[in-house]
Amino acid sequence: MKELPGSWLQKACRLLVVFCALHLSAVLFYYLAGHARGRPEPPPRGRPPSRPGASAPPRPETPPAPRTANLSHCPDPSPLLVGPLRVEFSHPVSLKKVEEENPDLREGGRYTPKDCIALQKVAIIIPFRNRDEHLRYWLYYLHPILQRQQLDYGIYVINQGGEETFNRAKLLNIGFIEALKEYDYDCFVFSDVDLVPMDDRNTYKCYDQPRHLSVSMDKFGFSLPYNQYFGGVSALSKEQFEKINGFPNNYWGWGGEDDDIYNRLVFKGMGVSRPDATIGKCRMIHHSRDNKNEPNPQRFTKIAHTKETMNSDGLNTLSYKAVKIERFYLYTKITVDVGSPKS
Repeated sequence: MKELPGSWLQKACRLLVVFCALHLSAVLFYYLAGHARGRPEPPPRGRPPSRPGASAPPRPETPPAPRTANLSHCPDPSPLLVGPLRVEFSHPVSLKKVEEENPDLREGGRYTPKDCIALQKVAIIIPFRNRDEHLRYWLYYLHPILQRQQLDYGIYVINQGGEETFNRAKLLNIGFIEALKEYDYDCFVFSDVDLVPMDDRNTYKCYDQPRHLSVSMDKFGFSLPYNQYFGGVSALSKEQFEKINGFPNNYWGWGGEDDDIYNRLVFKGMGVSRPDATIGKCRMIHHSRDNKNEPNPQRFTKIAHTKETMNSDGLNTLSYKAVKIERFYLYTKITVDVGSPKS
């Protein structure tokens, strides 16, 4: 009996339906099988994905600086400067108060202007031992000044551990090395912890020539004690500092290293720039002589031989051990073992 055309068409439709059902079943099977094996889930919001076998990423030590996109360079001089300041040390200062009054700092005593790009990246290096009260005053006055000067800056307190004789210049060399491990600073201000500027126009930045900033101290009747004086607070660019091989490492005790530094500048063909006596005024926190910082009896002999020793005593022969690094809100404290004087 001959099959009717309608019957053939029905069979074809049934085959097509069966084929589609099989195809759909296969797709569904592979989809469910893939989920059964498990697919990696996206990381929680706010955390970067981890590499296989890697531990959780550490918390960043310093929060990122403000973005500089679409910002222009900060004007020079800063329009925020106020000029002469009242500086006095009769009332105690608490670090909590200093923190509250400087809400724009980042961990480690770091600051970057929000509204413009700073002209220089400045590391402030402070040689230190047992001067906590002085440090509180210094932080209280200097943080607002440095922010008004629109600097991209960080504060580094280089603390000499142990009981050996104090070595100021070696601590300054260490501060230079340690600060560069953290950020690409191009300017370094080396400051004693007991000196505070009395005018914020005395900008803590670097110039074409090494800069002596504490030119008019109350200790010396607001005058320069002698023309070669380079003590207290000074600023050198990275290139200037490396050119003189840094500071000498072998001045143990008080005195002499500042004159050695001045000699190094002269021998390398550099001069010293200074603000005028009015802008360069600064006040010293009076204190008695520190224990283990007695006058260095060898200082005059060493100063007389700067030219012969400067290439073999400095950054290229620096040795020390970083014992502890602490990043507080107002500053970074680096405790170091500087060794002991050669007998």
